Amino acid sequence: MIDARFRIRLPPDLYIADLSEAFPDATFRLLSGVRSGATATELGEVLTRTPGSIAAAFREHGAVDAYEVLERTDDRLLATYETTDVDLYAFVESGGFPPEFPIEVRNGFYEFDITGTREEFDQLRNALESSGTEYELLSKVDKKRSDRLLTRRQEELLAAGLREGYFEVPRECTLADLADVVGVDKSTASGIVRRAQARLIAWYLTDVTANS
Repeated sequence: MIDARFRIRLPPDLYIADLSEAFPDATFRLLSGVRSGATATELGEVLTRTPGSIAAAFREHGAVDAYEVLERTDDRLLATYETTDVDLYAFVESGGFPPEFPIEVRNGFYEFDITGTREEFDQLRNALESSGTEYELLSKVDKKRSDRLLTRRQEELLAAGLREGYFEVPRECTLADLADVVGVDKSTASGIVRRAQARLIAWYLTDVTANS
């Protein structure tokens, strides 16, 4: 398994690229997002010393609608909104890794961690290089099987599912219930659980084959 962190240039003309470059000292965190056709509904957090200015910039951006502030302090802004900019979802998914939140954005770049097999890691790098996307590999650690197999988010969802009875037969909680427990939308929870299960199954079957 490989544990890596990437820093990738955002596609041009995205609202989040515009805003992050306009406020280079702020950290934008996409906590949750659901894409539905040509729009996406998102929950976003900004760590900044100018929350009022950033809220105004969100409302004035042509790709952002229904912007609603949920919480505002001197250095933090939490809001929900809709956007017609859905290219980020397609961009991330093109590398074989559907977006796993939170996604952090600073000054036109976004950073994220992956924990995957050598094949998954190579697939992502090849996709980035073939597309000509500017990126930086911030860290890369080859891990033994006894080290971390799942991302922290995957571990959180599986642990909550086990605790709430999601994996019982019959189930004692629905996927929607599980999503509510960990504070994500149903679509995001489904994707994280499915990827975690696939990774555990692949690890188990590979281990069985190697020792048979």
